[in-house]
Amino acid sequence: MKKLVFCVLLITLLWQMSSASAADTPDNAVKIDKLMSQYADCCSFTGTVLVSDHDKVIFKKGYGLANREWNIPNTPEVKFRLASLTKQFTSMLIMQQVAKGTIKLDGHLSDYLSYYRQDTGSKVTISQLLSHTSGIPDYTDAPKPDLRIHYSVDDLVKKFCSGDLQFEPGTKYRYDNNGYFLLGAILEHVTGKTYEVLVKENIFVPLGMTDSGYEHLADILAKRASGYEQDLAGVVNATPLLDTGGQRYAAGALYSTVEDLYKWDQALYTDKLVPNDLKQKLFTPNLQYYGYGWAIRSIPADEPGAGRTIIQHLGGINGFNAFEQRLVEDHDLIVIFNNTPGADLREMAKGIRAILYGSEPAVPKHWLVPVLGETLVNRGADAAVAQYRELKRTKPQGFSFDERALNQLGNMLLEKSRNADAIAIFKLNVEEYPKSGNVYDRLAEAYAKDGQKQQAITNYRKSLEFDPKNLNAEIKLKELEQK
Repeated sequence: MKKLVFCVLLITLLWQMSSASAADTPDNAVKIDKLMSQYADCCSFTGTVLVSDHDKVIFKKGYGLANREWNIPNTPEVKFRLASLTKQFTSMLIMQQVAKGTIKLDGHLSDYLSYYRQDTGSKVTISQLLSHTSGIPDYTDAPKPDLRIHYSVDDLVKKFCSGDLQFEPGTKYRYDNNGYFLLGAILEHVTGKTYEVLVKENIFVPLGMTDSGYEHLADILAKRASGYEQDLAGVVNATPLLDTGGQRYAAGALYSTVEDLYKWDQALYTDKLVPNDLKQKLFTPNLQYYGYGWAIRSIPADEPGAGRTIIQHLGGINGFNAFEQRLVEDHDLIVIFNNTPGADLREMAKGIRAILYGSEPAVPKHWLVPVLGETLVNRGADAAVAQYRELKRTKPQGFSFDERALNQLGNMLLEKSRNADAIAIFKLNVEEYPKSGNVYDRLAEAYAKDGQKQQAITNYRKSLEFDPKNLNAEIKLKELEQK
């Protein structure tokens, strides 16, 4: 009998040891710190990181500067703009109203905003707004507000969120900030409270998220990070946001810390904010893996944690980008904030996942944008193209030669109206990635901006050949062909 009890105890102990995460050891915190330090050294990463494993925070740290002018370092307490991570809070507020019966997921836009144009508002449902399947044009395709004028929420809806539908609601996915702006307006009309008050009263206060809020640019906000951008010639202060009635609003106006997002993550494993059946709708994919305010995917076979479900979202806004990834089977969380966008946050998270699951992360590769950007400024596009080819020949493992860097450089050139140089860079990207729909899309845009209509049409068609779901190319092509 004693031997049996001993065996049972031994088996129990071994099971506990084996089921405990590898991340419970201090070694993994050291490995994560080493990886993030490499990204800070090579890839313009300046921000904060938090990692939890099986509900336990195992790592949190800041890198680089929260403010470069005053040499103030980033720490886990620094507040960052969430950008599109705001959408997950908006979707939760909607589900809370669904639980109360004041909003229906199959209810229509015009049911809640009586002033909205009936021909489209009577077609679009709340569910379609939440899942980016409404067909309402995104702000990138809509007229832009005059930033000198202060608009009310309803004025912004009427003037800039009421365009003709780009497709029949529910038939396609296209990421749409305007859809979430409309959800904010609906919340205000239904409750009689502002979006800012709603998110504070219904999420931040109940969860003790004391370092989160709705950003007002005029406010003096303690420990707020400054935003920076990589320009061709180097790092510069980000283009200021102008708060003219809150264009970011329910689509991207919140700020937080990595520590507060851990509190949010923990609450999402409970029914504290909304009943479980409604909460699960947030995490149920509709079209293109998108639920309500979250992207839901299964980790591919060739990546760390293969087969597990990840629930995640990216955010990007002037001078900031953010990434939040939840591995729900293991109750793991990875949050990365950055105030000098450049490093690939998804690749960083993949490296952290490798550590959590007991494998070696890939060594970060240098970012091409600062190197080629300096050449573009001083010697022009031809020299930059030649330098790219030389670096790829001599240092193939030292730099990241994916299509993202050339796209960023081309976009910077377009913003400076250096159209010919942008075309040269995008043509190089097409040469390097001839089966990517995205690179043809970017080249087409450069040709369109340069007035070369037929070349733009040809490349938008090529983009759709390789990516038939590229709705941007479809819309732009139709516009060009109708001119």
